Amino acid sequence: MDTAPILAPSIATAQRQDLLMAKAEELEAGFLAEMLAHSGLGETQGAFNGGSGETQFVSFLRQEQARLIVEGGGLGLAELIFNSMVKAEHADTP
Repeated sequence: MDTAPILAPSIATAQRQDLLMAKAEELEAGFLAEMLAHSGLGETQGAFNGGSGETQFVSFLRQEQARLIVEGGGLGLAELIFNSMVKAEHADTP
């Protein structure tokens, strides 16, 4: 996950909104990946499992699945987060 700060409000509005939406979608994907992990997705079952290699790389699979869920419309969290960020940004400006 990229942890670079979001650019200052002085950049073009459309470009800023694209950045805010990308960050909101990234946050939703991270949330979904954690929820998929807690739901047991990717846990090995039975005698036919992928061994230690599967255990090490299953988090990458969950992260990609979460990203694809968000790309397909997600849960709507990204939209809510985006709207909250825009609202907070406009509250700071005089």
